[in-house]
Formats: sequence, structure tokens, C-alpha cells
Amino acid sequence: MHSYRLDLEEPVSGAHRDELHRRVYYLSESITDFRLVTGGPDDDAVGAVIVTTDRPVDAESLTKKLRHVVDTEVLPQLATPPKVLWRSPSSRSPRTDTFARLLAAGVVHEAGPGQVALGGTALTALDALDGLLREIIHDEFRALEYRYPTLLPVSALHRSGYLSSFPQHLMFAARLEGDLDTYRAFAEAAASREGIGADVLHRCAPVDRCLPPTMCYHTFDQFAGATLPDENTVVTAKGGSFRHESRYHRTMERLADFTIRETVFLGTAEFVREARDRFRRRATELVERLDLAGRCEVASDPFFAGAATAAQVSSQRLLELKHELHLDVGPGESISVGSFNLHERHFGEAFGIKGPGGGTVHSACVGFGLERLTYALLCQYGWDIDDWPSLLKEQRRDTLRAGRGMR
Repeated sequence: MHSYRLDLEEPVSGAHRDELHRRVYYLSESITDFRLVTGGPDDDAVGAVIVTTDRPVDAESLTKKLRHVVDTEVLPQLATPPKVLWRSPSSRSPRTDTFARLLAAGVVHEAGPGQVALGGTALTALDALDGLLREIIHDEFRALEYRYPTLLPVSALHRSGYLSSFPQHLMFAARLEGDLDTYRAFAEAAASREGIGADVLHRCAPVDRCLPPTMCYHTFDQFAGATLPDENTVVTAKGGSFRHESRYHRTMERLADFTIRETVFLGTAEFVREARDRFRRRATELVERLDLAGRCEVASDPFFAGAATAAQVSSQRLLELKHELHLDVGPGESISVGSFNLHERHFGEAFGIKGPGGGTVHSACVGFGLERLTYALLCQYGWDIDDWPSLLKEQRRDTLRAGRGMR
């Protein structure tokens, strides 16, 4: 391992530390660990970053990358103080070392970097929690439910702006070019060596499919160019979602391969805002009924590597377009398990979706990371079903009666 100190030209204030922290690993694949160096006149200000790499690197080049990110994406952001919208009255304290205990008990299994398999009561909890969310979605909004295919057209992410806003998360689905000579050459190469690695890419056809970073892009692509028959439409779906989180993944947070329950609202500005806020209220009521410790606050998305990154983050926070539900997973530690997002006309315009009167629709979406939600529950209650809140045990029984969640 190799260590380098990357000094900043201008310190990053404490208000911007989180924005800096979530960008460092994306500077280079060689970075295996890092530490923000604080001190000076402002004890919270970051003046340098010490990085650990798995091979010798050009420290000057890394410093230039870091300073570029700081100068263009971090420092220009408006320093808005955290705004908490709701805080749980629960005094429940999460258990320590929960993930290690889950691994030791065989309740979960690490299948690879950013990949965790759930079994036993962890899977039971995930199904039951999703069932409680579905009850809200169908009872409150009468949503249409779809099961989408895994692969998403790259064109959907292109027209949405995702490719330029979140390039760090993209994961593409490639295939070999459809030609006999390509198949034969690849098969011969694969049989003659242990690994194939980069040997694959130059044999691939143009990439037109990707792994979806979340479910809502399937919905927007489904209604692209359509005129909706009703003024307001609600769609929900559960499915696999995929984001490259570099080395930020840990425990059951920031997985590369995870499950989202997402609900999309399409319609008038008043409807989508009211629906977003109503879902947030129902979700926090559910958290209170489950006696889980947490909070809901104004947040922003991890825009990255774009010319307008700082403006996008600042605008999103000032307009309070994104709210996040955080649940406690350790002493002084919480994770985001759900988000409540307003898009204004962005996706309606990008996908050409119209209302019955011919106007461009507004949209909003609410998404829950089911592995994260499950992990927070296990941290606060453990994985013995007898210790779970009665509401969750009742939902589990209903799920089993309906033929779902069978082991």
C-alpha cells in the first residue's frame, strides 16, 4: 500500500465536508482508503486529503483531480444548514456490529463487492416491509403495479440526463458482437486462460442496454411520447437496481446490486407535490408504528462530473425537491432508506409525456431501498422474529397466507 497527502488550495468548510467525502473514491480506482485532514483556524475545515492506494500513482495528477472537483463541484455549492422535517420519537438504540453478527449467523452472505445475499429472517423482514409499503401505495394512491424487465435501454438514461449527471454510477450490459468469428475467437481465448477481463470489451457489440440505477426510468420510458388518459397517474414497481458505488459500499448500504420499491406520480404540479408529501407523512407514521429511531431531512442527489453540478445540488436543496428518510444503524450513525423527490417538468419534457389537456406532466417519485430498510430494522430489533414489532409480525403472517415469502 502507498500513502499520499493531497493538499487543497482552499480549505473545504465543515458545511461542505460530506460533499467532498462522497467524491474522493471516484477520483481514481487505485484509491483504497482516505482520510480528510482537518485543523487550522477552522477546526472543521478540510485542508488536505490523505489517500491510500494499491499501487504507486502520480500524486500531482491526483491532487489536480481533487482540486478540480473541489473548485467546480464542492466549494461553489451554497452552504445550506441541515433541515430536519421530522424526527422519530423512538428512543430505540441500534445494536453494534450487526452486520458481522448477521454474517456469522448465516442470515446474510457477501457474494462480492457491494453484493449481499439475504436469507432466513432477513429475507422475511424484507418481504414484510415491502408488504407494508405496498399497502400504503395501493390503499392511498390506487397505483398501477408493474414488474419491469431488468435491462433498461441506454436511450432512457440519455434522454433523462442521467448519463451526464451521474456517470460514476453507470453499469452497462454488454454482449459479444453477433458474428461466428467473434464467438470462436472468444471461446478459444476463454479456454486458454484463467481470466478474460479486458479481453471481452473489444469483441462486444455497441452497448444499447444498461442496468437500471432505479425503477422510475422504466416508468418514464414506458410512457415516453404518450398522452395519459387521466389527469393524474400513479405507477409502482419493485425490482433490481444497480449503481457502481466504488469503495463506498459497506454492510448493506450503498450496494452495487439492490432492490428498490419505487412509486412514480405523473400529473399536475399540485397533485405530484401533494402525493409526494402525503407518502412522506404515511412513511413516517409507519416508522413510528414500528418504533424505529430515525429522521427525515432535506437532501440532494450525488450529481458528479458535470459543469452544472454545484448549481444542481444547491437548487435541489433550496427548493427542497428531495427529502430523505434516515434510520439509525449504530451509535451516531444512520443510513438513508427512502427518498421523496419532486422533478417538476424535467422528466415530462425529457420523455414527451402529456396530460389529457396536452400539457407536459409534472412528476415525483418515492423510492425505498429494501435492503437498507431491512438492515436498519435488524440493527434496531435483531433477527429473532419474536423480538420484532407486532405490526411486522402480523404483516409476515399475511404475506405467508398470500403465498409470498415462502421459504
